[in-house]
Amino acid sequence: MDLLQPLNLPPYPFKITDHNGQLSLFDEIRKKNIIITPEEWVRQHFVQYLIKHKNYPRALIKLEGGMKLNGLQKRTDIVVFNAEGKRILIVECKAPSITIDQKTFDQIARYNMVHQVSLLAVSNGLQHYYCQIDHISKKYLFLENMPAYTGTV
Repeated sequence: MDLLQPLNLPPYPFKITDHNGQLSLFDEIRKKNIIITPEEWVRQHFVQYLIKHKNYPRALIKLEGGMKLNGLQKRTDIVVFNAEGKRILIVECKAPSITIDQKTFDQIARYNMVHQVSLLAVSNGLQHYYCQIDHISKKYLFLENMPAYTGTV
């Protein structure tokens, strides 16, 4: 498996360093070098996609945010907030070798029981799914594309 495989996301010129055969990249959100794993490669590309192509402000993005779910500590891959500090988007990232299936959607749905956001995204870097949630009517709608940041939602 190619650790730095091309994804179905715009390429980005990451600052990659090699420490004795272990590749890492500089994470602009966490402001530190992060070891590259297949999932991290997807997460970093998706973050850059949100910032550079969908106008999500870098300062409103949090990576690997902790949360409690049924008494267990879990981590959300990407959480995006609006200017008022309200969560508006959660993204679940998987390695490119992982097929996005019902288990993946169940996982992000469980996380959203805590976060209560109106926009969900799931990506393995090759396939991406976007879902708009209406919590009042308890309905959801799959979207063709990732909505751009508008400051609301």
